[in-house]
Amino acid sequence: MVATPIGNLADFTLRAIHALALADAVACEDTRVSAGLLRHLGLDKPLLAVHEHNEREAAERVLERLARGERVAYVSDAGTPAISDPGAWLVARARAAGHPVHALPGASAVVTALSAAGDGPLPGQTGGFVFAGFLPAKGRERGAALAALAAEPRSVVLFEAPHRIEALAQALAQACAARPVTLCRELTKQFEQVHTAAAEALPAWLAEEASRRRGEFVVVLHAQMPAAAADTGLAEPVRRQLQVLVRELPLKQAVALAVELSGLPRNQLYDEALRLKSESD
Repeated sequence: MVATPIGNLADFTLRAIHALALADAVACEDTRVSAGLLRHLGLDKPLLAVHEHNEREAAERVLERLARGERVAYVSDAGTPAISDPGAWLVARARAAGHPVHALPGASAVVTALSAAGDGPLPGQTGGFVFAGFLPAKGRERGAALAALAAEPRSVVLFEAPHRIEALAQALAQACAARPVTLCRELTKQFEQVHTAAAEALPAWLAEEASRRRGEFVVVLHAQMPAAAADTGLAEPVRRQLQVLVRELPLKQAVALAVELSGLPRNQLYDEALRLKSESD
């Protein structure tokens, strides 16, 4: 199982290139996309289409090759296979048939977005995260899924298509208006954009420029703070100090320094820092 770049081709790992070079065949989500990736690496391998519509049948053809002692690499179009893309059934069938399966770490839109959001657990927050992928397209199912995720205390990662991003922003603004949300657009690509704001501010931000509504989106709902931390009022000198720190430093570093200087609770300063950051973006 070979992870491929989610945008920038320089994100291929050396181990991924080595594994593809050694493979007797490459199973892939889309042969056209994977043919281009292999050309970029100067490789020419037999390609086997294994995608969401044929994975169960195509997996048997891969098993036949494995039974002959061949090495088969599986790649999805972008990122780590078997997370949101196909591959899980293939892994299960290969293991059931007694074949070893090796997963190579690499690019993942999920962890890249979480890292960019800076939403690791702080004191008072629930650790971990929920990966929800794409929400259901139908209205009632979509509404129920959104309501459940809005109530989730952990960080939530969503994928969204450009033609639905405005509708998602409007829904989040209604469901969890004050909750910080990081919207990641075109991660690792030339026009990458990462913006953090309260959910209620996202619709207006998207409407300001047409380019903000184009591309592939990963959306991170930040972990919820406990109710006791909701009051983020600060004395004006402390607030001005935090404003300077947020402007000059990464969010977590700014909060850590503000805690040391003021002696105030980290949760209180983090909430205010998020608000100040959203105002300046």
